[in-house]
Amino acid sequence: MGGPVTLTGPDFTKGVLASDVPEGRKLLGHAHGEPVLLVRDGGELFAIGAVCTHYSANLADGVLADGAVRCPMHHACFSLRTGEAVRSPALNPVTCWKVEPLGDTLVVREKQEPARRVTPAPRSGPASVVIIGGGAAGHSAAETLRREGYGGPVTLVCADVDPPYDRPNVSKDLLAGTAPAEWMPLRGDDFYKADMIDLLVGVRATAIDRNTRTVTLSDGRALPFGALLLATGADATRLTIAGAELPHVFTVRTMRDTHAIIARAKDAKRAVVVGASFIGLESAAALRARNLDVTVVGPGARPLEPVLGPAVGDFIRTLHESHGVTFRMGVRPSAIDEHAVVLESGEALPADLVILGVGVKPATALAEAAGLAVDRGILVNDELETSARGVFAAGDVARFPDPMSPAGDLIRIEHWVVAQRHGQLAARNMLGRHQKNSIVPFFWSQHYDVAINYVGHAEPWDEARVEGDLAARNCRVDYLRDGKLLAVATINRDQDALAAAVAFERALPSS
Repeated sequence: MGGPVTLTGPDFTKGVLASDVPEGRKLLGHAHGEPVLLVRDGGELFAIGAVCTHYSANLADGVLADGAVRCPMHHACFSLRTGEAVRSPALNPVTCWKVEPLGDTLVVREKQEPARRVTPAPRSGPASVVIIGGGAAGHSAAETLRREGYGGPVTLVCADVDPPYDRPNVSKDLLAGTAPAEWMPLRGDDFYKADMIDLLVGVRATAIDRNTRTVTLSDGRALPFGALLLATGADATRLTIAGAELPHVFTVRTMRDTHAIIARAKDAKRAVVVGASFIGLESAAALRARNLDVTVVGPGARPLEPVLGPAVGDFIRTLHESHGVTFRMGVRPSAIDEHAVVLESGEALPADLVILGVGVKPATALAEAAGLAVDRGILVNDELETSARGVFAAGDVARFPDPMSPAGDLIRIEHWVVAQRHGQLAARNMLGRHQKNSIVPFFWSQHYDVAINYVGHAEPWDEARVEGDLAARNCRVDYLRDGKLLAVATINRDQDALAAAVAFERALPSS
């Protein structure tokens, strides 16, 4: 997580020259012992907290766009007027302060705790809402329903035995041992009670009856719904080779998975990670932080090459090798036993711990049984509604029209921030807002002290242009198809990533 922003710059309570805050600019300072941003936007003056409520990044390093400031780290977005977190991944607002012009001087006065924005829900809203899935999309939808003024019953059915938590960290800081378990929950129990969200943990939905509009649960209950959101996510893929079900072989999908790996790692010395994916490589980095010998096995020539290209793939491999990771690329495992992973080449890699990072499959079984249209994901329209009226799908399980594609190509994206924003959109549309999906995908991947930010969606791409110096960890990579820019990856160029996100959004047909 980002460190706290230290107090720097002018003390706004003592005043600054108005000329120091020109139109479209922000000035970092402090007031009453807290970091504050002073901003002039559209001729108005605003003062808001300078620390992102997600991972404590410095908002002074972000960008201003559309009446909001965007965080440089993970692209959370805060309204200048209200401080509200208007876009995920941040959940909580930043503080607003009163700004008083005194002649040619600006003075920041008292703190103004932002009132929670509530938009009156339409009277035709659903009688009740059931959300199946307590991950990013489901949790975000539940919160958004209340923020949008919905007052009916909301039930969040969470098959996971843990309440909604910060899933990206299961393969990052939690696995590495740099994030305590206390950091993981998205909200405390009191939040769900205060928002009147009925959170059911460790309970599965087993059937959907579209005629009676009920959901049957694993504990025998039947929940009626006026609107239903399927946010069932995806399940980690298990290999079918011999030994893949041995007790020292793990996938990394849930917090319980991570705790089990940590327990095993205490007595392990050598680990093999099968799959040079984002999850696989993040897990490899985390295990190196625990001083295990780590070998990564992957079928391709380079790690992450299909997504990020050969240049970035070579950089990632070199980075991991500099931290002691060994690679076996261009090979696949043929079997796993108690002491080794055997490759198709015949080589046996010693392993006390094995992690499978070989992808996920969308959890569509419930939707299929209910007769919903399914094709490599639950099919939804540009409002995230499925083939059944009043039934929506969001997050990893949804396959939706790409807003960046003129042809509306169907895509499915497995990103935390996309899932959160899907949840927000689905909630509003369950209330009859009829908002079209205009979400530009964003994700980040952490490898030791190197973070890769990725904006857009390039599947496939035919050209990857590198600007800057990969070896120096300062670059931007543009992914194009037929000469059109589709996505941007950056390392230590946060402004480039934010600017690309804004440009992609403004180029959308619905913008």
